[in-house]
Amino acid sequence: MSEPDVRLVRMSDAEVKAWLPVAMAHYEEARMEAGDTPEQAAAGRRASEERFFPEGRIVDGQLLHAIRIGDEDAGWLWVGPWDDSGSVWWVWDLMVHPGYRRRGVARRAMVAAEEIARDHGAITLMLNVFADNEAAIALYDALGFRAASLHMAKTL
Repeated sequence: MSEPDVRLVRMSDAEVKAWLPVAMAHYEEARMEAGDTPEQAAAGRRASEERFFPEGRIVDGQLLHAIRIGDEDAGWLWVGPWDDSGSVWWVWDLMVHPGYRRRGVARRAMVAAEEIARDHGAITLMLNVFADNEAAIALYDALGFRAASLHMAKTL
Protein backbone atom coordinates (compact mmCIF):
# COMPACT_ATOMS: atom_id res chain seq x y z
CA MET A 1 0.00 0.00 0.00
CA SER A 2 1.43 3.40 -0.96
CA GLU A 3 1.46 6.30 1.46
CA PRO A 4 -1.38 8.78 0.99
CA ASP A 5 -0.82 12.30 -0.35
CA VAL A 6 -0.82 14.18 2.96
CA ARG A 7 -1.08 17.97 2.94
CA LEU A 8 -0.88 20.34 5.87
CA VAL A 9 -3.17 23.36 5.67
CA ARG A 10 -2.89 26.17 8.22
CA MET A 11 -6.13 26.59 10.14
CA SER A 12 -8.03 29.86 9.92
CA ASP A 13 -9.09 31.69 13.08
CA ALA A 14 -12.59 30.21 12.70
CA GLU A 15 -11.16 26.70 12.33
CA VAL A 16 -8.97 27.20 15.41
CA LYS A 17 -11.99 28.33 17.40
CA ALA A 18 -13.92 25.19 16.40
CA TRP A 19 -10.87 22.94 16.94
CA LEU A 20 -9.90 24.24 20.39
CA PRO A 21 -12.61 22.65 22.58
CA VAL A 22 -12.27 19.32 20.75
CA ALA A 23 -8.48 19.20 21.06
CA MET A 24 -8.45 20.38 24.66
CA ALA A 25 -11.02 17.73 25.62
CA HIS A 26 -8.72 15.09 24.09
CA TYR A 27 -5.78 16.58 26.02
CA GLU A 28 -7.67 16.63 29.31
CA GLU A 29 -8.80 13.01 28.83
CA ALA A 30 -5.24 11.88 27.99
CA ARG A 31 -3.94 13.54 31.14
CA MET A 32 -6.50 11.68 33.26
CA GLU A 33 -5.64 8.39 31.55
CA ALA A 34 -2.01 9.09 32.42
CA GLY A 35 -2.86 9.51 36.10
CA ASP A 36 -3.93 13.12 36.63
CA THR A 37 -6.96 13.77 38.80
CA PRO A 38 -9.82 15.52 37.01
CA GLU A 39 -8.77 18.72 38.78
CA GLN A 40 -5.15 18.38 37.64
CA ALA A 41 -6.19 17.61 34.07
CA ALA A 42 -8.51 20.64 34.01
CA ALA A 43 -5.73 22.85 35.39
CA GLY A 44 -3.35 21.58 32.70
CA ARG A 45 -5.94 22.34 30.05
CA ARG A 46 -6.50 25.86 31.39
CA ALA A 47 -2.74 26.52 31.50
CA SER A 48 -2.34 25.40 27.90
CA GLU A 49 -5.26 27.50 26.73
CA GLU A 50 -4.00 30.58 28.60
CA ARG A 51 -0.45 30.22 27.24
CA PHE A 52 -1.24 29.36 23.63
CA PHE A 53 -4.86 30.39 22.98
CA PRO A 54 -5.71 33.56 24.88
CA GLU A 55 -9.18 34.73 23.85
CA GLY A 56 -9.49 31.56 21.73
CA ARG A 57 -6.86 32.62 19.17
CA ILE A 58 -3.52 30.91 18.69
CA VAL A 59 -0.54 33.07 19.66
CA ASP A 60 1.85 34.31 16.99
CA GLY A 61 4.56 31.83 16.08
CA GLN A 62 2.56 28.70 16.89
CA LEU A 63 1.46 26.82 13.77
CA LEU A 64 -1.73 24.79 13.72
CA HIS A 65 -2.46 22.72 10.64
CA ALA A 66 -5.30 20.55 9.46
CA ILE A 67 -4.00 17.31 7.99
CA ARG A 68 -5.70 16.73 4.65
CA ILE A 69 -5.83 13.77 2.33
CA GLY A 70 -7.44 15.17 -0.78
CA ASP A 71 -10.39 17.16 0.54
CA GLU A 72 -10.78 14.95 3.61
CA ASP A 73 -9.90 16.03 7.16
CA ALA A 74 -7.52 13.39 8.50
CA GLY A 75 -6.43 15.12 11.72
CA TRP A 76 -4.28 17.98 12.96
CA LEU A 77 -0.69 18.95 13.68
CA TRP A 78 0.32 21.75 16.04
CA VAL A 79 3.98 22.77 16.13
CA GLY A 80 5.78 25.80 17.44
CA PRO A 81 8.71 27.18 19.38
CA TRP A 82 9.17 26.52 23.07
CA ASP A 83 10.23 30.10 23.72
CA ASP A 84 11.35 33.27 21.96
CA SER A 85 14.81 31.88 21.12
CA GLY A 86 13.23 29.63 18.48
CA SER A 87 15.99 27.03 18.65
CA VAL A 88 13.80 24.40 20.34
CA TRP A 89 10.47 23.57 18.75
CA TRP A 90 7.76 21.22 19.97
CA VAL A 91 5.19 19.03 18.37
CA TRP A 92 2.50 20.14 20.80
CA ASP A 93 -0.21 17.95 19.37
CA LEU A 94 -0.65 15.42 16.60
CA MET A 95 -3.96 13.69 16.05
CA VAL A 96 -4.80 11.36 13.19
CA HIS A 97 -8.49 10.52 13.09
CA PRO A 98 -9.21 6.79 13.59
CA GLY A 99 -10.22 6.09 9.99
CA TYR A 100 -6.82 7.33 8.75
CA ARG A 101 -4.55 5.53 11.20
CA ARG A 102 -2.02 2.85 10.20
CA ARG A 103 -1.72 4.40 6.73
CA GLY A 104 1.43 6.49 7.12
CA VAL A 105 -0.39 9.75 7.84
CA ALA A 106 1.28 10.41 11.19
CA ARG A 107 4.71 9.59 9.76
CA ARG A 108 4.20 12.06 6.90
CA ALA A 109 2.94 14.72 9.31
CA MET A 110 5.96 14.24 11.57
CA VAL A 111 8.38 14.54 8.67
CA ALA A 112 6.60 17.76 7.72
CA ALA A 113 6.88 18.97 11.34
CA GLU A 114 10.64 18.46 11.18
CA GLU A 115 10.83 20.47 7.95
CA ILE A 116 8.68 23.27 9.36
CA ALA A 117 10.76 23.53 12.53
CA ARG A 118 14.05 23.41 10.60
CA ASP A 119 12.80 26.10 8.20
CA HIS A 120 12.07 28.32 11.22
CA GLY A 121 15.59 27.94 12.62
CA ALA A 122 15.02 25.15 15.12
CA ILE A 123 17.91 22.88 15.96
CA THR A 124 15.88 20.54 18.18
CA LEU A 125 12.36 19.16 17.87
CA MET A 126 10.76 17.75 20.98
CA LEU A 127 7.44 16.18 21.89
CA ASN A 128 5.61 14.53 24.74
CA VAL A 129 3.88 11.19 24.38
CA PHE A 130 1.85 9.40 27.02
CA ALA A 131 3.28 6.01 27.94
CA ASP A 132 0.20 4.02 26.91
CA ASN A 133 0.41 5.29 23.31
CA GLU A 134 2.60 2.45 22.10
CA ALA A 135 1.96 3.06 18.39
CA ALA A 136 3.09 6.68 18.66
CA ILE A 137 6.15 5.72 20.69
CA ALA A 138 7.15 3.18 18.04
CA LEU A 139 6.73 5.82 15.31
CA TYR A 140 8.78 8.41 17.19
CA ASP A 141 11.52 5.84 17.87
CA ALA A 142 11.59 4.95 14.17
CA LEU A 143 11.90 8.66 13.30
CA GLY A 144 14.95 9.04 15.55
CA PHE A 145 13.42 10.63 18.64
CA ARG A 146 15.00 9.56 21.92
CA ALA A 147 13.77 9.95 25.49
CA ALA A 148 14.86 13.25 26.98
CA SER A 149 13.14 12.67 30.33
CA LEU A 150 10.91 10.04 31.83
CA HIS A 151 8.10 10.49 34.37
CA MET A 152 7.04 7.36 36.17
CA ALA A 153 4.08 6.77 38.47
CA LYS A 154 2.73 4.08 40.75
CA THR A 155 -0.86 3.91 41.90
CA LEU A 156 -1.03 3.43 45.66
